[in-house]
Amino acid sequence: MLQQSPSLWFEDFAVGDAVESLGRTVTEADVVNFAALSGDWNLIHTDAEYAREQMYGQRVVHGLLVLSISSGQMVRLGFLNDTTIAFMGLDWQFRRPVFINDTIRTRLTVSELRTMKRLGGGKITFKVEVINQEGKQCQRGSWELLCKSREAQAD
Repeated sequence: MLQQSPSLWFEDFAVGDAVESLGRTVTEADVVNFAALSGDWNLIHTDAEYAREQMYGQRVVHGLLVLSISSGQMVRLGFLNDTTIAFMGLDWQFRRPVFINDTIRTRLTVSELRTMKRLGGGKITFKVEVINQEGKQCQRGSWELLCKSREAQAD
């Protein structure tokens, strides 16, 4: 089990290692700020009266805002702060809406490790799940990160 800790090197990871972030409540201010930053003022996110008449009966948090918060939750865990070389990609699904005042947390599980000496480390593939306060999965997918290796740093 991974824990909130100082930075880990590629060699410190094993398939099956897992960690879960602390929760974070998504606020109306988050939604308004994200709409301003992204330019996505879709009414389902920003107009309470409009949203009340739609499928969920309330405003839905931008899916990409939830993904961004999830990324921040991973960074706050600290175990990749000094050893990440690059975020290499993601495969992502939006499974369930997140609403204003929902509390989300991110669960990461190492699903694959691949040495990439030429790039100075190795690729870590994480299975990622965003879970709401009811324990329901809202988003899921995989993230690939390039992480420094001790071996490459020693060369």
